[in-house]
Amino acid sequence: MLERKLVFGSLLVGLSLPLLWPAAVSADEAEGLRIATERKSRNSGWEDTVASTTMVLRDARGKESERELRVYTLERVEEGDKSLTVFESPADVKGAAFLSFSNTLTPDDQWMYLPKVKRVKRIATQNKSGPFMSSEFAYEDMTSFELEKFKFDYTGDDEFDDQDVFVVEQTPVDKYSGYSKQIAYIDKEHYRLLKMDFYDKKGDLLKTLILDDYELYLDAYWRPHTSEMFNEQTGKSTAMYINDIEFKTGLKDSDLDKDSLKRAR
Repeated sequence: MLERKLVFGSLLVGLSLPLLWPAAVSADEAEGLRIATERKSRNSGWEDTVASTTMVLRDARGKESERELRVYTLERVEEGDKSLTVFESPADVKGAAFLSFSNTLTPDDQWMYLPKVKRVKRIATQNKSGPFMSSEFAYEDMTSFELEKFKFDYTGDDEFDDQDVFVVEQTPVDKYSGYSKQIAYIDKEHYRLLKMDFYDKKGDLLKTLILDDYELYLDAYWRPHTSEMFNEQTGKSTAMYINDIEFKTGLKDSDLDKDSLKRAR
């Protein structure tokens, strides 16, 4: 387990600036936006990644089940990233595939292919707060981080995992988001996301994401090797690990389209 590595950081990167911000913002809002923008700008230019990944689902009693995945991610600077997740095992999910197009100013486009029914199903915007393949990640968690999707507010400094961090509250602008707000803990040295708290529509803490064991690739791109989403209300959790990751493999737009869902298996 210790040798496994996580793919999640590729879902939290991009480079674009908000187009429709109020002319007058508070100092904390301006600082929150600055931190979020720097977080994105430090992780651009990686082009694409292909990662062999293990997902581990744990119930409230600690019982585990594992899934092997392959995740293809294509960076799109202006539009938000594309990703294709293909399930390779066990047998009950083998051949399932999930395609996500992150958008900046419009709702994300997402589709799921389930081999048992042999059809592609579009994920409706109002259903993106639902669980992704029975995990503690929601469909809306499986997209790249785009500045236009949130309003930001810097709430102060703190320390997490022996690192000095900025604390930024980000509020989703999508009315169909399952979250009322998210609290991001971002390290001051490299602007990496270390922790995220997710609050439900009632304002109660719902989930906590921990990103750990970061490694620097190509002398430029930080990726967390270990990630776990804890459901604070049910006691369940889901961890994802990278077994292997490659950068700049030459992926094209045509490699991640609706037809690729059926080809992927």
